[in-house]
Amino acid sequence: MSNKIQNINTISPMPAAADDQVRDPVQAEYQQGKKYLEQGDIGPAAVALHNALIGFEERDDQSGIANASNQLGNTCVQRQDYENALKHYLRAEKICTQLGDPLSLMALSKQFVLVHTKLGQYKEAVGRCLDLLESYRINNNPQGTVDALENMAEIYLQSGDTDMAADAYRTIASVHKNFRHEKMAAGYLQKAEELAKKS
Repeated sequence: MSNKIQNINTISPMPAAADDQVRDPVQAEYQQGKKYLEQGDIGPAAVALHNALIGFEERDDQSGIANASNQLGNTCVQRQDYENALKHYLRAEKICTQLGDPLSLMALSKQFVLVHTKLGQYKEAVGRCLDLLESYRINNNPQGTVDALENMAEIYLQSGDTDMAADAYRTIASVHKNFRHEKMAAGYLQKAEELAKKS
C-alpha cells in the first residue's frame, strides 16, 4: 500500500456532467446560437448558427443541418429578410421530408405561411394553410383548424379577396358551432357578413 499523498495543486476538477456542458463543440455552437436568438441578439445568433451549420455539414449530420437551417430561417425573419428565411426553411423542409418528420414539417408550414405572406406570395401562403388544415383534420385538432382558417382570412384580406376571407370566417363559425361555442360562432358570422357587405 502506498502512503504517498497527492499534492492538492495537481488535482484537476471533475468534468461537468453531460447535461451541464455540451461536449460536442458544434452542438454547443448551435445551442449558443439559439440562446442568442431567444435574447434578440440577432448578429451573434446568425454567426453561431452559421458556424454550427458548417459543422453539421462537415459531418453530414442531416438532422443538425435541418435544425440549424430552421434556426437561421428564424434569424432571418427577425431581421425581416424573408427571401433568405425562405431559402433556409426550404432546405430544412427537404431534409425533414426525407427523414419522415411530420411534426417538424407542420412547424415549418407555419413559418412558410408567415414568410410567403410577408413576401406578398399569397397563393403560396394559402397553400401552406391548406396543408396545415389537412394535418389538423388528420390529428383531430379543432383549435389548429381555427388558427389556420384565421390565418387564411388574414391572407385573403391582405390580398384584397374579401369574398374568400368571408368564407374562411364562415367556416370558423361552423367549427365553433359544432362545439356549441354559440357566441364565438356568432362573432365570426358577423365578421363574414360585414365583409360580404363590402364586396
